[in-house]
Formats: sequence, structure tokens, C-alpha cells
Amino acid sequence: MCGIFGYCGRRKAAPILVEGLRRLEYRGYDSFGIAVANDGITVKKKQGKISLGGADLSGIRGTMGIGHTRWATHGVPNDQNAHPHLDCLGKIAVVHNGIIENYAALKRELQDRGHIFSSETDTEVIPHLLEEAFHGDLAAAVEEVVPRLEGSYALLVIASGCPEMVAARKRSPLVIGVGDRAFLAASDVTPILEHTERVVYLEDGDVAAVSTKGIVIRQGEANVERPVKRIDWSLAEVKKGGFPHYMQKEIFEQPEVFSATIRTLRDEEMPRILEGIQGVTLVACGTSYHAALICRYLIEEHCSIPARVELASEFKYSTPPGGDIVIGVSQSGETADTLAAIEKARMHNHPTLAITNVLGSTVTRIADHTLYMRAGPEISVAATKSFIAELAVFFHLVDRLSGGKLEPVLGSGHLAIGEALLQDLSSAVELCRGARSMFFVGRGTFYPLALEGALKMKEITYIHAEGYAAGEIKHGPFALLSPETPVVALCPPGPAFPAMFSNIKEMKARGTPMVVIGAKENQELEEVSDVFIPLPEGGLVSHVLASTTLLQLLAYHTAVALGRDVDQPRNLAKSVTVE
Repeated sequence: MCGIFGYCGRRKAAPILVEGLRRLEYRGYDSFGIAVANDGITVKKKQGKISLGGADLSGIRGTMGIGHTRWATHGVPNDQNAHPHLDCLGKIAVVHNGIIENYAALKRELQDRGHIFSSETDTEVIPHLLEEAFHGDLAAAVEEVVPRLEGSYALLVIASGCPEMVAARKRSPLVIGVGDRAFLAASDVTPILEHTERVVYLEDGDVAAVSTKGIVIRQGEANVERPVKRIDWSLAEVKKGGFPHYMQKEIFEQPEVFSATIRTLRDEEMPRILEGIQGVTLVACGTSYHAALICRYLIEEHCSIPARVELASEFKYSTPPGGDIVIGVSQSGETADTLAAIEKARMHNHPTLAITNVLGSTVTRIADHTLYMRAGPEISVAATKSFIAELAVFFHLVDRLSGGKLEPVLGSGHLAIGEALLQDLSSAVELCRGARSMFFVGRGTFYPLALEGALKMKEITYIHAEGYAAGEIKHGPFALLSPETPVVALCPPGPAFPAMFSNIKEMKARGTPMVVIGAKENQELEEVSDVFIPLPEGGLVSHVLASTTLLQLLAYHTAVALGRDVDQPRNLAKSVTVE
């Protein structure tokens, strides 16, 4: 969840670290800090966002350092719990992303031996363990210590008088950027893009010693080589480009994202593991889970293949059905629960397919095959264009498995998104901004979209919102309907329309304000709506894509109207790399 960043080169490290942390802030923004090696170790850290408070860099010398932006797990957000953490002597500094599950036992051991702790974090045990193990060779000390750490970690370590930065990973992402006698290490490629396009992805168990002379990677007792890969993202993609928020920029990028994903997939061979499949299990979290639910409806309807969808965090407690292919969906490719689900599927001898946005991410290395979306970097914590890209992948899969049933409409999907981007939602925003609680309802394929719409609304506006299958509202939630509880209803044309229309009238009869998304020129819908938002002409694919975009924009503009921090909502982080 946290972001870590390191630099080793010939330039002043401090400004590079600060800028890198700004680009990583979407991974966590409870606190930030840097440590730079010089004659000793200079540390600057504080609670809050680096993008707001900045950092006092006066007097910080040195060309090697590490930094951290925090999403708190152990210990409240404050200056003391901010990373980097030091040993007793102040000569070893550590930043960490992950969770050390046995830290309490390690901390008691160290305290019994006289070590003094200054924070409540699990991370602080690491520099104290290194203090005992370090005898001049920092990489050797890290290699000695990491077997004692239970849980997950991506670590960057520097020491006073040591010419190298040491990186290590286990179940948390870590990538090294390769420049001209300059090397960077980070949780993901976002802060590296400004410096180099060449990267090395570390594997679980790797310990890398990084200096201006190069990189030496060890796995156990042996030196290993990891391939250098080229990033196909540009620096411009991680900037706002004139938009007030990353979220709005990313919503407006969706027509091209959809087209690019479809276009790229059409040029690729269908993975052989999909040939003759008898059943599909999809595992995912959050927004990706909602995309998987949509896929389930589509694959069962168009391909006559049984499909089920499991929350990745719950999959570990179930028994995978025999014969199913297991498809794991993760924008980052680093979602801990999704990785664990794929590992479990492999243990039960299931073929596995990953759908991700990030080349070289962990999921690509553990799954049997990978399909890539083409969303580019997504900086806003709330997922938008990655959801559209996931839908593009699923539409493509269904099209291939069904013998081309969706082919005629996939080439025009971007037009439906573009038309939705032009809608005036001001009346709907005005209705929603005063709500304390909301419902989003739909049927069939549009039920998962109701879940996604509610998720977007709650995570960036802080309005309590629930997504429901419209037919279930009568089974309890009706008690919560009131003139102060708006409902957003997805009512496109199709087999579910009559029942959905009846549900809307039932809710309206209770005095509930209704925002209805439906077909153009449907007079019945307009009359029963407090606010009516028309969909573009077209079939299911167009309506799904347009409805998605409208729900994203509704949440976005409502959050702006309420003065929320759209890109960095409270308590959240972009990539959930801990279970």
C-alpha cells in the first residue's frame, strides 16, 4: 500500500526523492519521509501529504537516499511512525512496504537485548535487526535478516559509510530503474519514468545491492540475472495535462483506452488455455470484482459456459470447482488477495489467466498466461479507465469464445463513451450533493454497474451509498427510502426493462428522489424521474460503457461540489498490496 523510492547516482538525492514521492503519493499519504547518506544519515519526515507540506531540504547533502510515503497499518499517522526508521545508532535507515507479521515477537527479543524503539510500527524491528547483523557488508546483513521476517516486504536500506543501497522483496512489488550510472528503486514505475525507460523487476527472495557501479542481485547463495525491460508508458501519461484532477483526466482518456485495448487484443492469439473450457472462475477485488461480475453475465449468456465470481479475499476459504480455469483480475498486478487466489488455484492444478495493466507485475509471473489492458498509468485512487479497460478485455474474451457475437459493436464502443462525456449532469449532482445516504440499483448486467456506481460515490464523496439488485430493494432496504435518500436507477432497454420500470415507480411512490439513466426519448422514464439522463443509441455494450462513464462523472462532480480531495480520498490507497 505504501510507496517506497530510492536513488543512487551522481546528482543530489534529496530533490529527486521528494519528486519521486510526489508521484508515488497515490499509494499512501498519511506521512512521508526521506533519508540521505552522507557523513552519516540525515532524516526528514513528517505527518501529512508531501504534495501539501513539502519537505525541508535545506542542508541535506548526499547522492544516495531512500524515501517513503505511508498508508498506515501499524501505528497511527504521525511524525514518529513515519518512515524511514533508524537503528539505535542512527547509522542504518530502512523504508518498507508490506506487513511484518511476527514483529511483536521480534520487538520483544530486541528490547530484551537493550534496543530502544521510537515508533509503533512493525517496520522498526528491521533496522534494529540489521544493527546486530551489519559488519561492513550491508547486502550480507540484509540477507541474514530477511529470513526472520514473516509476512510481506519491499525494503530499501542505506547505511552510513556504505556506498550501496540494498533492495529486497517478498510478496510486495519492487522495481529498479537502470539509468546512466544512476539507479532508482521504487514500488512501481511511476517515479522512474522521468529518469529512464529501462527497468528490472525483482523476484520474491531477491536481495539487490545497487551502487553507481551497477546492480548485483542474489537469490539465496547464488548471484542471479534479471532481464532489463523497457517501459512503454510516457512521462506525459503521469501528468494532469491541464485537468484539475487526475480522475477527470483519466475519465476523459477512456474512449482511447477502450479502443487501444480492443485493437491490441485483436492482434493477439487467443490463449490456448481457453480452448474448450468447461467452466470459469473469476477472482478479483473492488472495482475489478464488479467488472468480473459483468463478465459472468456475458459469458453465460453468449458462450453458454458456467461462470462464477469470487472475491479474491474470500477465495482462500473456498474449494475451487474441478476443471475450471481461474481468471485473476488486478489493475496493478500486485493486489495481494488476487495473487494469493491465483496461487491457490495453481495448488489445485487449475489453469490460470491474469488480466492486468502492468507489464512485469507479479501476477504476470505466477499466472499461466496474461492478457494486458491498455489503460496506461492510473494515478487517481478511484479506478475509472482501468475499469473500462477491464470491460474491454472481457468483451473481447466473450467475443472470441462466442464465435464473434460482439464483433460488430466493439469497434464503436468508444463512441458511446464519448457521447456520455458530453452529458450535463448538473441537476443530478445538485440532487446528490445534499444526500447523506444513497442507493444505486440495476438488474442483470446493470446490477454490477450499480455496485460500481455506489463504490465510486462512497469512496470519493464520503456519502454512504449502496448498490442493490433492484428486485431486492423490497426485501428490507425499502425501510430506508425517504425524500432524503436519492436513488440512481439504471434502466436501459432490454428484457429487464418492464421489471426495472416497475421498481422505479414503487420507489418513487415512497417519495424517493429518482435519478434515472435510460434510453433517449423514453417519455415514461422521463415522467417518473426527478432527473433523467439519456443513454446513447445502441445495444448492451454501448449502454454498459455509457452508463459506466455517467456514474463516474456523477461521483466526480458531486465530490468536487462537496470540496473533497478527489484524487486522494481519506483512508484509501491505490494499490492494496497487503491482505
